Amino acid sequence: MKNISTFLSVLSLILISVLFYLHFSPKPTVKTTSAPSSKTPAADFRIAYFDIDSLQTHFDYFKKVSNEMKARENAMTVELRTLENSYQKKIKEWQERGANMTQAEGEAAQREYAQMQQRYQKRQMDLEQELQKQKVDLMTDLRKKVEDYLKEYNKEKGYAFILSYEPGFMLYYKDTLYDVTTDLVTGLNEKYKTKLKD
Repeated sequence: MKNISTFLSVLSLILISVLFYLHFSPKPTVKTTSAPSSKTPAADFRIAYFDIDSLQTHFDYFKKVSNEMKARENAMTVELRTLENSYQKKIKEWQERGANMTQAEGEAAQREYAQMQQRYQKRQMDLEQELQKQKVDLMTDLRKKVEDYLKEYNKEKGYAFILSYEPGFMLYYKDTLYDVTTDLVTGLNEKYKTKLKD
């Protein structure tokens, strides 16, 4: 879940850097012959933001995805614990037979123990990779839902940028007049509920 926050924070930082560059870079003087415009670009340049924490707390789809990921993590833990318990049971059997085992049986037990360790480590790595891929896929899907909604939302609002905000990010002041979090969460939830009905 932190991946989307990190991605959106980096994206916001890049966009802010571009804004500073565009605002403070010297502008070449260009003579135009067209009629003067009644609009000034600076007057139309507006930036809005949304709060990542609020989005994660109130967006129903995000809550559903978070619960799914927790369930998958728990299932992975249970599977690995079950596998480990079965191996521990086998090791205990070998220990009980210890002195009664022949040299060949002892060597076979050591080989089997090494194979068990390899199988456990491979299964653990496979499960972790699978879980990580699922997290990335879900975060990509979530980011796309937010981007698609904001694209439609902004057709009426006309913001130049809509940034994400999270505590600790390098945003020293935020005017709540330009906070679109409630609009974003409400709109996303409505779209999500409509999709569930279909």
